[in-house]
Formats: sequence, structure tokens, C-alpha cells
Amino acid sequence: MQEKRDRTTASLLVVSFYIAAQMLSDISSLKIASVGSLPIDGGTFIYPFTFTLRDLVHKLLGKRAARALIVTAGAINVLMALFLAFVVWLPPDPTWPLQEAFAAVLGPVWRIVVASIAAEVISELLDTEIYSLWVTRVTERYQWARVLASNAISVPVDSLIFGWGAFGGTMPAATVWGIFWTNVLVKGIVTLVSLPGIYLVPEREQRAE
Repeated sequence: MQEKRDRTTASLLVVSFYIAAQMLSDISSLKIASVGSLPIDGGTFIYPFTFTLRDLVHKLLGKRAARALIVTAGAINVLMALFLAFVVWLPPDPTWPLQEAFAAVLGPVWRIVVASIAAEVISELLDTEIYSLWVTRVTERYQWARVLASNAISVPVDSLIFGWGAFGGTMPAATVWGIFWTNVLVKGIVTLVSLPGIYLVPEREQRAE
């Protein structure tokens, strides 16, 4: 009974962190920063943690739950963008001087929003399939290997869809490719940092899905 309660608590925490990281990454992706001489969107610094968090959900709750979480997170991000657009649209109080700043910072840029959510859903669903194939067809041992294998494919796919979907045609091609490679590099580093997290939760009993 205690083990079941612990698993439930762990599942709630991991799902909550996953949704929070998705939302924060979508908001912060509106800023293009410069690290050294490399362009990078702000969401890159937190979004890669969602891949390991997704792996934890898969490990705790199974493949179907991981798929449902990915789609749900995408829907939540769409609703967040719509709500922010609504708040920006509301007429400001005459005594409030920050309408333009608020709109500039939090008003959704729909091309970036669509590219970000599409990249998240496609890459994370792909990550789910690769993770599942590794566990069922390769080995259940070496949990770090299943994380690396799934992220090695999903991270470049995510960066490619987001970079060109959000900025292709509006920025020089060299800048867009710079965003892509910087994204891949940073996400790869974060993957290595977050890799030990896969051992934080117990393995779910495998069932046919």
C-alpha cells in the first residue's frame, strides 16, 4: 500500500513538473538570446528537461499515459496562448501604463507558438516510440542508454521543426541554422545533466499496451 502511494505521489510530481516546464519553455521561447556569438531561444534552457520527465512518466505509468500527457500538454499550451492573447486584447485601465510592454512581452507570436507546440508534440511522441522500442526490443537494462537513444533522435527533430517553423524565411538561413545547432548542443548537454534522473523512480511492471 505504501509503495502504491509513493508511486502515485511520484507520478503526480513528474506530470506537474512536465507541464510546468512545457509552459515555461513556450513563454521563454519568445526571446532570442545570444550565448557568445550563437543565437538561442530562451526556452532551450528548460525545455530539454521535458524529455527526461517524459521518460519518467513512461517508466512510471506506461506508454499510453506518456502519449496522453504529450497531447494534453500541447492542448494546455494552445489554451495558454489563447488566454494571453485575450488578456492582451482587453482594454487597459487608463491609469495602468504597461499595456504596450505587456503586449510586447506576453502577446503570443502565433508562428512561434504553432512551431513550438508542433515541435514539442511530434518530437516527444517520437521519443516515446523510440524509448518503448528500446525497452521492448533491445534491453530493459542500462536505463541511461534508453534515454540517450530516444533523445539522440527526438532532440534534433524538435530543434529542426522549431527553428525552421518559427524563423525560416524571417531570418537569414545562417541564423536559423545557428539556432538549430545551438539548440541541439544545449539540449544535448541538458540531457547528460538530467540523465541520472531516470533512476529516481521505480520501473513500472510491464504490461501489453
